[in-house]
Amino acid sequence: MAIPLFHPAKHAARFCLLALAAAALSGCQGIDLNSPQLRIIDASPDAGVLDSYQDNTALAYNLVFGTVTSYVPLASGAYTLAADRAGTRQTLVAGNATLSPGKQYTAIVGNIAAAMQQTILLDQSQPAPSGEIDLRFIQQATRSGAVDIYLVPRSGKPNNIAVNFSFGANSGYISVPAGTYAIDVVPTGTTLVSSTVTLLSGAQVDYPSGAVRTIVLIDQEIVGPQHAALTPGVQTIIAADADAL
Repeated sequence: MAIPLFHPAKHAARFCLLALAAAALSGCQGIDLNSPQLRIIDASPDAGVLDSYQDNTALAYNLVFGTVTSYVPLASGAYTLAADRAGTRQTLVAGNATLSPGKQYTAIVGNIAAAMQQTILLDQSQPAPSGEIDLRFIQQATRSGAVDIYLVPRSGKPNNIAVNFSFGANSGYISVPAGTYAIDVVPTGTTLVSSTVTLLSGAQVDYPSGAVRTIVLIDQEIVGPQHAALTPGVQTIIAADADAL
């Protein structure tokens, strides 16, 4: 089962304050909806605590593994987005991005520290059609190898929604009926039955009509040397892209 990794209210509030100050806005109300919006996900299992920068302006401090921030508006234009070791200006990874008006983006800082990557994704900002949900899966688990992902309804047959999903893979948005699903992850080629040993057996989550979600697979934390020989586990970050109005 996925372990809760982050405290959205705490991290989102800090991120909002920093970004709005940088954009010379007065608060989280009255946001220009034509501004591009950016959120950050820390998916690196061993990089330690990170600070995020837009050019030389701090966007967020003290992001820990599994943190996802809220969307925050920025001015349109080209930026250098960087992840630094917290409390320093030691840049661990940086890249250029052009943010367009009215668009939503996700910056994922992932991979192990020695090979850290930053991926900028264009997100779906419109709700899914009535009666449907749109799910996008991103593979950032460094130890699992290629996996198959199943959506498991409360009743009925599991849906093998992604096959041979290797590190860095992006499923794009997949439309499925709205409902309640668990996410199960197994090594590629493994048949999911009641006796299957999974990398992840997720909890049932309700996805209401119109919901758009990005689901990031990340490493399961290994606690203590006695667990080092165990099959690498997977957990998920489920980030809300859009909901029905």
